[in-house]
Amino acid sequence: MVEVDDIHSEFQETMKEPKNYPVDEKTVSEDFLKKLSYDDIGIICNDDGSTVDQRKTTSVASNNNPGIRPKEPRHPHRNRLLSLAKRLFNPTKPGVGPTYDALAKALMDSRYPALGLEYHEEWTIDLKNLTIAACFAGGTFGKVFHGKYIGQEVAIKLLERPAGKNRPQVVGALERQFRREVSFLAGLDHPNVVRLVGACRKRMVWCIVTEYAKGGSVGKYLQTKHQNGQHPMSLKFVFKRALDIAKGMAYIHSLGIIHRDLKSDNLLIGSDKSIKIADFGMARIEAKYETMTPYTGTLRWMAPEMISNKPYTQKVDVYSFGIILWELITGLIPYQGMEPLQVASLVVKSGIRPPIPEDCLPSLSEIMTRCWQTNPDARPNFTQIVEMLHVAQFEMMTTVRKARSRRSIAPHPMMNDDILNI
Repeated sequence: MVEVDDIHSEFQETMKEPKNYPVDEKTVSEDFLKKLSYDDIGIICNDDGSTVDQRKTTSVASNNNPGIRPKEPRHPHRNRLLSLAKRLFNPTKPGVGPTYDALAKALMDSRYPALGLEYHEEWTIDLKNLTIAACFAGGTFGKVFHGKYIGQEVAIKLLERPAGKNRPQVVGALERQFRREVSFLAGLDHPNVVRLVGACRKRMVWCIVTEYAKGGSVGKYLQTKHQNGQHPMSLKFVFKRALDIAKGMAYIHSLGIIHRDLKSDNLLIGSDKSIKIADFGMARIEAKYETMTPYTGTLRWMAPEMISNKPYTQKVDVYSFGIILWELITGLIPYQGMEPLQVASLVVKSGIRPPIPEDCLPSLSEIMTRCWQTNPDARPNFTQIVEMLHVAQFEMMTTVRKARSRRSIAPHPMMNDDILNI
């Protein structure tokens, strides 16, 4: 019989750093589960941290009972071991700590000193003052953790440096993304732009620490409200948050920077409910008349000239803002039910845009349609958008006051008290 502590110790040794060979966590977790009980082999871990029970879709035939999986006696500590396996190999699951996460371990491993930041040494963090808590987001090459640095709540973004000599292009691209994001954040100071706390590099992991936005992303916020059957957002907050985004982007553009990946998932809600523009890994300094990197960003929010690999300017961010404004008003995912590549093709070839709701305020409708014009020169800049939003907000409030005082004018459908929330 296999003892619990023996298995635990074995897997602690397996996951120790450094390694001279790549470790496939799926394979390791399957081997671990095989030691628990034969009928649990079908449970495997996905890349996103979820588990799949393959026993529901496959079966192993025995000689006497075709189609029925033969069982071995269950280990007396099976449930405890299963729980341990999930903690070991589901590090991206919200609420799970970083104890066994390879990226977090690599960052905090005192055997390997932190490397300095080129050109930004003053932003290098002291890892002795950093505490990593639960992981709340993850992707192909990185994860984001909640934590604390010198007493303040922070978001800790860890980027993995891919191993292997056969991936130099991927390594180079990720290193450029890390340096670019640190460089841009270090030079930005605006209430509607996420604030850099610091960063550092290690042999196999890069770390960027920023202020922590307790409200999560705008995209997640809208998705949750939609799932709960709630109205997406009060008109009051549509204006407030649209203005926050437009002011932050006006500041960013004033420095000659193009964000290139402006979308609701990269807009964070701070503790004071203000919007913080984040994720500058794709950003770059504007260079007019230059053919920039194609397919940078996310297709649902991407301007047609960027999709078509044509020269582009800061107006690609204006196009993305138009899609985001539509999200704030409707609470829906742009082009819901369509594949991203299908969206990209129709945006370029057919000029499709998200359908504007019939009860949308004409002023907001005008801003959206101007922002997502096919011709970039026909789109307003963010300074103009801020002015347009202020005018539209003032007109809305004036109409509401007149309607309330006279009670003889039927307000616009979007202007009832519940939706306005004023």
